[in-house]
Amino acid sequence: MARDKASSTPGKVGKPQNIQDLAKIAGVSAATVSRALAGTGNISVRTRERIRALANEYDFRPSNMARNLRTGRTGTIGVIVPLGHEKTQHISDPFFMKLLGFIADRVADRGYDLLLSKVVPHDPEWLSRQVDTGRVDGMIIIGQSNQSDVINSVARYYDPLVVWGAALSEQIYTSVGSDNRLGGRMATQHLLELGCRGLAFFGDPSVPEVEQRLNGFRDALRKFGGGAAGTTLPVHFVAEQAVEDISGFLDLTDRLDGIFATSDTIAMTALQALQERKRNVPDEIKIIGFDDLEIARRTVPSLSSVRQDLQAGADALVDLLFRKIAGESVESVMLQPALAVRGSTQAD
Repeated sequence: MARDKASSTPGKVGKPQNIQDLAKIAGVSAATVSRALAGTGNISVRTRERIRALANEYDFRPSNMARNLRTGRTGTIGVIVPLGHEKTQHISDPFFMKLLGFIADRVADRGYDLLLSKVVPHDPEWLSRQVDTGRVDGMIIIGQSNQSDVINSVARYYDPLVVWGAALSEQIYTSVGSDNRLGGRMATQHLLELGCRGLAFFGDPSVPEVEQRLNGFRDALRKFGGGAAGTTLPVHFVAEQAVEDISGFLDLTDRLDGIFATSDTIAMTALQALQERKRNVPDEIKIIGFDDLEIARRTVPSLSSVRQDLQAGADALVDLLFRKIAGESVESVMLQPALAVRGSTQAD
């Protein structure tokens, strides 16, 4: 007659329902079982292996909820994309997808889950509501949008919070981002060195990162002196709206030979609008973007861009956040941009 697996050996009274049950079977304390299964603590190899073997024999898996209650942790990191300035922008935007992919990998490497939220702020309590739920151990915010005051107010009482974006003089939160002003200068200097004299900046300066890139654009024009002029066109990040902004501008100007777009997405939209108007790139007009996304290398001509090291940025965001969770004091990180020159400013 077949015997139940749980009663095949004297002393086995059924499948253990919790760590305490498994501890009774193993003849050790519940704390020893917890440390053995978690791979922590000072336990002999023989004891650790015996407890794990018993857990496998009984198909025992400790409850995540119980573990979280013991450690005071949820095992989850929150990632928020606030869209106060551009309410119709999608998380499927190539920039968001690339950065989020790197962040998700780094969070998973540490054995944590990721909780992603897109937020269109309607009141100043949106972030406090997110952190007060207690669903996450820490929060990464992708871009301040126009919400830096809200983030500051929460950072005063909620420490495990790190922001991707521009470093601002008034911020009290920790941030990781590129030197946007330097990147703006590099892009504009590149156009000027190629002989462009009628330049345009495409982007919405109400966003802190964009404002800094615009300041770099203006720095380069001032340093160059006379003989070059610069125009600013506020452009949406959403392609459908950006193409309307850019098309209307192109139809009204004829002294344009260089464009610095604040993102690769906007630069690709400008490239499309110019091609529809039979304006040759780069012979008539040169274009440079910002971010250096993989998709920018697939346009015709391929897009020159200011490279942000998003992988290094994601590494820094996750590292700083986990150090904050551990109670460490950390400093903000500023990444250095680099110029990626391709066919939209120089012939391939």
